Amino acid sequence: MITRSKLAEQLREYQIRSKRDWASISFFSSTSNLAFSRVDVAIFVLWELVSLAIFVFAVVSLYFRQFRLSMFLLCITLLLLSSMKITKQVRLARKKQRRMLLPLSM
Repeated sequence: MITRSKLAEQLREYQIRSKRDWASISFFSSTSNLAFSRVDVAIFVLWELVSLAIFVFAVVSLYFRQFRLSMFLLCITLLLLSSMKITKQVRLARKKQRRMLLPLSM
């Protein structure tokens, strides 16, 4: 027979197994113990590498005194970082909403 304590124990075990800490994602998060899939991590790492490359190009263009290009690249970098944060918040909101829709017997 399934009891409440067994369900709570199974849920606790599931949460422990699915919990992963990733440094690149937790940098932009308010809490560090968020569970993400490997695909999410790969996407975020890719976006971080792209934004870092654009930032380096902006610094190099400043060195060559191309101020307009540098400002343009810096604005693009800021837009990428803010879009990453917004995307992460939207995904977390969807996950929370999906969890709330699960029946209690799950």
